Amino acid sequence: MSLQDDVDVLRAIPLFAKIEPAKLKLLAFTSEHMEFEAGETVFRQGDPGDAAYIILDGSADIVVDTPQGAVTVAHLARNDVVGEIAILCDVPRTATVVASSDLATLRVGKDAFFNLVTQFPQVGVGIMSELAHRLHQTTVNLTDLSAKLRRLETEGGTA
Repeated sequence: MSLQDDVDVLRAIPLFAKIEPAKLKLLAFTSEHMEFEAGETVFRQGDPGDAAYIILDGSADIVVDTPQGAVTVAHLARNDVVGEIAILCDVPRTATVVASSDLATLRVGKDAFFNLVTQFPQVGVGIMSELAHRLHQTTVNLTDLSAKLRRLETEGGTA
């Protein structure tokens, strides 16, 4: 994929749509184009959060390790951004990301990511909106599971 192709893909992502092309070209230039085969791990839960990944093509699964085993909690596709939580919160990766098909990504380093958010507040607002949406969905799922668990406990069943 050429630098211009990467810029065109970035412009199609709502998060980056209002950023001037020259800045997107700089972002694409300072980022690393990475490809993963289906089944290959992009990063692992617990790894240091040193970059975010923008999915240019393909798909991936977000998998969380639990005491009962690995659980797939989300599916990613073209134009999705992943890995930003570890960067923003300065914490280890909260999940593992595994390519579910051949996957093309743009790896945006921590410094470039913060530079982008600093220069373009609308990107920061977009990221906050996406994270708030994810938190809302997590809250809905947790509420549903908690109600189901209470119902099972009340009925004398096991979880």
